[in-house]
Amino acid sequence: MSIHDAAALTRSLLQFDTVNPPGRERDCARHAGALLQEWGYRVEYHEYEEGRTSVIARAGGSDAKPPLCMTGHLDVVPLGTRAWTKDPFAGDADGDKLYGRGSSDMKAGVAAMLIAARAFGGKLAGTPGLVLVLTAAEEGGCVGSRHLAALPALMGKAGAIVVGEPTSNYPMVGHKGSIKFHAAFRGVSAHGSMPQLGVNAIYKAARAIAKLENFDFGAPAHPVMGGPTLNVGTFAGGSGVNLVPDAATIGIDIRTVPGMNHEALLNRLSGIFGDAELDVFSNLHAVWTQPDDEWVQRVFEICKPILNETPEPRTAPYMTDAANLLKVYPGAPTLVLGPGEAAMAHQTDEYCSLERVGQSVAIYEAIIRDWCGV
Repeated sequence: MSIHDAAALTRSLLQFDTVNPPGRERDCARHAGALLQEWGYRVEYHEYEEGRTSVIARAGGSDAKPPLCMTGHLDVVPLGTRAWTKDPFAGDADGDKLYGRGSSDMKAGVAAMLIAARAFGGKLAGTPGLVLVLTAAEEGGCVGSRHLAALPALMGKAGAIVVGEPTSNYPMVGHKGSIKFHAAFRGVSAHGSMPQLGVNAIYKAARAIAKLENFDFGAPAHPVMGGPTLNVGTFAGGSGVNLVPDAATIGIDIRTVPGMNHEALLNRLSGIFGDAELDVFSNLHAVWTQPDDEWVQRVFEICKPILNETPEPRTAPYMTDAANLLKVYPGAPTLVLGPGEAAMAHQTDEYCSLERVGQSVAIYEAIIRDWCGV
């Protein structure tokens, strides 16, 4: 493997515009799938709606041990309002930096997994094997992986999961869970000069927000992830300054830690919101693998010479598709490990490090060899 192979494939993936919304992952997915098929993998595609394509590719397989799963997403976030100084879809390089929307989050990780997989396509017969899951619509709620997790016959089995999200090649043993919802408050409209004739929905929302500011989860802090968090991210209401508002909506982002009961938490919050209508659009539990897990320790040893340090238990700050994949691969030890720079995710002039992309190929190849015994 040459670093140029990984760089060239990253560049080619960047040239597919998969900004979500609308996504349009199909062409990128078909490109990746065609390469995997050429390298000896059995490839299937799944679309949960028109053009929103995920790829499932397999090689090898054994009844004695389930395969290793490597996963990444193909969609990227919008460009933002600030002007880019680089073409976000050209894959231009400047020294060690390869620029483009999705370079760190996470087409570099996908490219590295593909290049690593290339080395094993025809060598995994009779071994536990490898399954690659490249998803659509991860950004904005892990929608693609949610649909895949509802198709166990399509997904098969997996014994361990590597998520190629950006970690600068540092192996992370999990991430917090996520509950995201909108709360819609209803009131009664009236003339602004006679507010006593109406019911102010903004006041109802404001009273709820005041209770949320210092909300006590009643959950102990996790030794690695820390404590759960709550953020009110949006507030909308009213249609004119001279009207008593009859509608107000707030958007809330909660990050949970292992052991928390999401249903019980939502029930508690419902009490705060009274008669408000809750629209929960993300409800994913935390991902956590014990750092002393045998496979995790082997991966730590693989990463040690590249990082020039012994990895310590850390978790990623963001959500990943692993939360959904673990519904169909229950109990699989999971690591978040990819070449991208987490600080570059969703940034203007996003870039990845070409050196890290090459390093990640070596790491992924070693993980595959370790799991499959080849």
